[in-house]
Amino acid sequence: MADDYPKVKVLAVLLAGLTAFGFAPILVRFAPNTSPLVLVVYRTVFAAGMLLPFWLWMRSSEQREGKGKERLWIALSGVCLGLHFTCWISSLYYTSVASASVLVTIHPIIMILVERLWFKRGFAKTTWIGVILAFGGSLLLGISDSQIEQDFADPLFGNFLALTAAVIFVVYLLIGQQIRKKREWIDYVFPVYFYAAAACLLIAIVLGKDLLNISTIGVWAGAGLAFGPQILGHGSMNYAVKYVSPTLLSTLILVEPLFASVLAFFLFAELPPVTSIIAMIIILAGVGLTWRRKSKE
Repeated sequence: MADDYPKVKVLAVLLAGLTAFGFAPILVRFAPNTSPLVLVVYRTVFAAGMLLPFWLWMRSSEQREGKGKERLWIALSGVCLGLHFTCWISSLYYTSVASASVLVTIHPIIMILVERLWFKRGFAKTTWIGVILAFGGSLLLGISDSQIEQDFADPLFGNFLALTAAVIFVVYLLIGQQIRKKREWIDYVFPVYFYAAAACLLIAIVLGKDLLNISTIGVWAGAGLAFGPQILGHGSMNYAVKYVSPTLLSTLILVEPLFASVLAFFLFAELPPVTSIIAMIIILAGVGLTWRRKSKE
C-alpha cells in the first residue's frame, strides 16, 4: 500500500462501498421472476446513465501519449466487468447460493498468486494467513448454507459460471490498478461502466432475451443495483485500487456475506445458524490480518 495515500478518505470510501455491496443479494431477491441477463442489462445501463452527466462535467481534457492504448484496456476492463456480473448472477439460477458463493470468493487466492508470481510482489506472512483464513471462513459459510436440500437446474454449469466470474474479476481488478495510476476516478469508471453495459446488452440480445419483459419491481431492483453495489460498491474499489493492493481489496469483499446476512435478518427476519455466525467471525479475522501490515513492495 502506498505510504502517501489519503488513509481516512480511502477507508471511508471503502466502508460505504462494502455496505453497498451487502445490498446486492437483497435487491436480486426482490426480483426473483426477472431473467438474470435482463437484470444485469438494467443494472449496467442505469449505472452508466447515472454517471454520464458527471463524466461530461468533470472529464479530463488532458492530452498525453498512450491514451489510445489506455482506451483499449479500459474497454477490456468494462467487458470483463460485464461478463463478471453476467456469470455471477446467472450462476445463482443453476446452483446453490452456497456453492456459487464459495467458488466466486476464491478470487483473493487467485489474486495473491498472480501478484506474487507475475508481478513479484511480496506480502507479509499475516497477509497470506489472512487470505487463507478468510477463504476458509467463506468455505465454512457455504457449507452451513447448503444444509437445506434443494434441486437445482444444472449445478455443474452453475459452479463453472461462478468460478469463471472469480477469474474474470481478477483480470478486471488488475487492469483497474494499472489504468487508475494515470486517470482520475470518473475518467476510468464511466468508460468502464459504458463498455460493461454494452457487453451485457450484446449478450442479452444474442441470447434472445426480451429486455422489455421486466416488472416494475425488476426495474427498481436494477436501478438499486446500479446506484448501490455498482456505483458505490465497485466505484469505491476503483477509487481505492490506486492506493491499495488488489489482493487486499479482493479479500475485503469477503465481508459482503456478513453485511448481507445482517440486512436479511432485519428485512426478512432470517437468523443465520450458529455455524454461519462462526464463519463470519473467521472471515472478519482473516480480513483484519490482511490489513494489519503493509504489503512489501
